[in-house]
Amino acid sequence: GVGLQVAAASRGHVSGAAASTEERTNMKLKQLLVLVLVFGAAVIRAEDEDDLVEDEDDESPVESESVPSTPPPPKVTYKAPVPIGRAHFAESFDKGTLDGWVQSKAKKEDTDEDIAKYDGKWEVEEMKDTKLEGDKGLVLKTRAKHHAIAASLDHPFAFDDKPLFLQYEVNFQNGIECGGAYIKLLSKTKDMILAKFHDKTPYTIMFGPDKCGEDYKLHFIIRHKNPKTGEFEEKHAKRPDVDLKSYYTDKKTHLYTLVVNPDNSFQVLIDQTVVNSGNLLQDMTPPINPPKEIEDPDDQKPEDWDERPKIPDPDAVKPDDWDEDAPAKIPDDGAVKPEGWLDDEPEYIADPEAEKPEDWDEEMDGEWEAPQVANPKCDSAPGCGAWKLPMIDNPDYKGKWKAQMIDNPDYQGAWKPKKIPNPNYFEDLHPFKMTPFSAVGLELWSMTSDIFFDNFIICSDKAVVDQWAYDSWGLKKTAEGSAESGVVGQLMSAAEERPWLWVVYILIIALPVFLVIVFCCTGKKDAAAEYKKTDAPQPDVKDEVGEEKEEQKEEEEKNEADDEKITEEKQKSDTEEAPGNASQEEEEE
Repeated sequence: GVGLQVAAASRGHVSGAAASTEERTNMKLKQLLVLVLVFGAAVIRAEDEDDLVEDEDDESPVESESVPSTPPPPKVTYKAPVPIGRAHFAESFDKGTLDGWVQSKAKKEDTDEDIAKYDGKWEVEEMKDTKLEGDKGLVLKTRAKHHAIAASLDHPFAFDDKPLFLQYEVNFQNGIECGGAYIKLLSKTKDMILAKFHDKTPYTIMFGPDKCGEDYKLHFIIRHKNPKTGEFEEKHAKRPDVDLKSYYTDKKTHLYTLVVNPDNSFQVLIDQTVVNSGNLLQDMTPPINPPKEIEDPDDQKPEDWDERPKIPDPDAVKPDDWDEDAPAKIPDDGAVKPEGWLDDEPEYIADPEAEKPEDWDEEMDGEWEAPQVANPKCDSAPGCGAWKLPMIDNPDYKGKWKAQMIDNPDYQGAWKPKKIPNPNYFEDLHPFKMTPFSAVGLELWSMTSDIFFDNFIICSDKAVVDQWAYDSWGLKKTAEGSAESGVVGQLMSAAEERPWLWVVYILIIALPVFLVIVFCCTGKKDAAAEYKKTDAPQPDVKDEVGEEKEEQKEEEEKNEADDEKITEEKQKSDTEEAPGNASQEEEEE
């Protein structure tokens, strides 16, 4: 009885421990799966909350009634933006006219007469696929034309102790093949006539997108005045480090912002995200200030100057057995002509299906001959024509002998002209103080039509510019976002703006799938694999439930057999002890 209980207890303990281990493993997998899903939901919720904070407006909330399963997107009502403070220039085009704008009647210099005129058309209208009814903008309507239009500022901008903020929107409604959408801040001059605005009109800053082929640019160019000569020179900011392609091809409205500060720092933003930044003194090409020293243009290299770091060894001698005339290739004497080689068949034959053209004139064109085609008989043979020994590398080939190179004892290094003071040197530590400007202009050539411009503002107050962007581009972004096709579309849009979200999406989708596979497909060893290893006869495959029942039944039968064996052994030991006990009782009696 004690043996039975111990055996049963042992089996129960082992079985329970195994079950407990499996339960703990499954529990850990489930906990990990839940954590991943919670993390993904939290990230997406955080992104949604950020968007809500950005897009939040002051309208009174609408009381919710019954919430349908798929609620329609909220309708965004457009209201023309108004600057909340002083601005040098602000234009939303929502009056529907070009009042205040002047289309150029000039001609482009150094251009063919046929295309020299600025005869490209401009219109004020809504976007073709507008999501915001009533929102109008300036549209470049024609392709393969020169376009020029300008407007005067309300107040000229002078670069003193306040920063410059320049901001506007662009939408390439038809994409962009080759063309620009940049703006010029036209320098203040006494003789400025906007009707004569052209490519040579002086400007202070040029800023905005430009693209041709696969070259995507975002210009920031200033015209810097040389304090010594009074001449102007273009200085280009370094190229942005980000990929600009999506901004030019996604057919969405993007916000372009330039900030130039009195401390010479600058920032370039797209959709309120910095894509380029730097300093006018360090990050412009060519540099604002020329070098203090330059190479002497009159200096010449001496005739005996030796720039050779290595020279042939003058003491080297060609070996006597060096054969410079040995060929690089020689016939392979061990080669044997392949069996079936067709010596009498040419590799190419005249095309038997070719016919002489009807207009062939033998007097003018000569005797007609059919074009050559591959001989079809050679397709099934190893080769055709006269067989020749194949060529192999010559083991005795050494080529032309050359003396080995050694260090040149007379080497003097690469010669450079001497430095002299730069006669044109100057130092401008305040390049921010550029020429004042009094007008804005768009002077563009484009191979794509329907480029949409909107909501220009030039200001010195960041709060005014930010509120203008919130009331214009922010409203447009909200309208475009509400028109996205469901949750999937919004997730895709979010990933386009924040590429790192793709990693989150992959983790949320791929990791749970992996865990489910591990959870469901790992465990007991597949018996079929054992049969495949031994080629033993394989029984019919049973489902998992049937296998568990059969294993349980076998376990019970084994336990019963063990119990019977223990009982038999106990009875046997009792029987063997019985005679001794009987004789002892008789002796006692």
